[in-house]
Amino acid sequence: MSVFVARQAIFNRRQNVVAYELLFRDSPKNYFPDIAEGQATARLIMENQLNLGTRHITSGKKALINIGPESLKLDLCAFLPCQDVVIELLETIEPNDDNYELCRGLFHSNYKLALDDFVYKPQWDRFLKLVKLIKFDIRMTPLNEIQPIVKKLQAHKQIKILAEKIETQDDYKLAFDMGFDYFQGYFFAKPTMIKQNDIDYNYGLVVAIYAEIMKPNPDIKVISGLFELDAALAYKLLRLINSGVFPIQSQISSLKQALVYLGHDRLKKFVSLIVTAHTAGKKPAELMQVCVVRARFCELLAKNVAKSQTGEAFLTGLFSLLDAILDQPMSLLVEKLPFPDEIKAALLNDKNNLYYILNVVRAYETGSWWALEQAGLLLNIDNAILPALYQQSVNWADSYKNNI
Repeated sequence: MSVFVARQAIFNRRQNVVAYELLFRDSPKNYFPDIAEGQATARLIMENQLNLGTRHITSGKKALINIGPESLKLDLCAFLPCQDVVIELLETIEPNDDNYELCRGLFHSNYKLALDDFVYKPQWDRFLKLVKLIKFDIRMTPLNEIQPIVKKLQAHKQIKILAEKIETQDDYKLAFDMGFDYFQGYFFAKPTMIKQNDIDYNYGLVVAIYAEIMKPNPDIKVISGLFELDAALAYKLLRLINSGVFPIQSQISSLKQALVYLGHDRLKKFVSLIVTAHTAGKKPAELMQVCVVRARFCELLAKNVAKSQTGEAFLTGLFSLLDAILDQPMSLLVEKLPFPDEIKAALLNDKNNLYYILNVVRAYETGSWWALEQAGLLLNIDNAILPALYQQSVNWADSYKNNI
């Protein structure tokens, strides 16, 4: 498949290119698409850093990567090599205590931080010791209005200042005379589109990995087995290992070894990155949570009516909303899932035991009491047990929703 990114050059006072800002694109059209910030950053990382790498796009120069509130909270920076990037903190990030601690953590992990579209207020003062670069959008904060704050910042020897949205010779001359270190804008160069080839992966397997890693004691053999079923996912995993983010102590000779080397916490973040890239914005994260609650509910229900099928019931519930998440017909999706025919049949609404279990769960979720009564009769269960099973499912999902 084709993926896209735009890069815009950043120039120093000698008009030499010193870095590029990378801008997410989802088509050949050179403008930012209507998607959530977190999803854009996650996809930029998946499609570029975990593809050929940012160095390939920037010809070895530094890459400025936009990080907003959601990306900061999700720690998406953990997938970017600190030696290759500058973390550009968007203006939507509030200068509060939580964000200060997150930024301090990045600073102590050797990331270089920049403040984007900077508008001074005293709450930013404590952040200044963590920051190497401050960007001013001269359309939003005109140069003739920010001279006092520019002089204040120039007193901080470690801070460089950049004027962006430079569009005319007069803009450039004024910014140059004010002592700006770097310049960015259409006067120098418009963002240049770059098209790359990437490999598509089976999102159904991502959901299966998500389910396994949420368990209190995830089985590394099961997880490695799922990665082995999809060459694209395996490639992304190995690219992460070899992306410069983590120091490699020895050669990786198997996927299981790669997973062990990555560690449980990093693996959870990796799965979170994939989920964010494909569900945030268009599909809220809560939809994944519904899948997990539904999976557990189906599993608990199966223990009462079909103990030999608890695992199959869990997977049936987990994947029952995959068509809604990916906006694709379930009939196409099940072809790509390595499941027994009985699970596939239930997901396609063919009437079997797993279908009836799922039908009870769906009826209970929607409060369709007549449908629930009919579904319960087909399974020969007492519907009085359902509220307790549902509450157990919600509690179970809540216990682990922050693990990813």
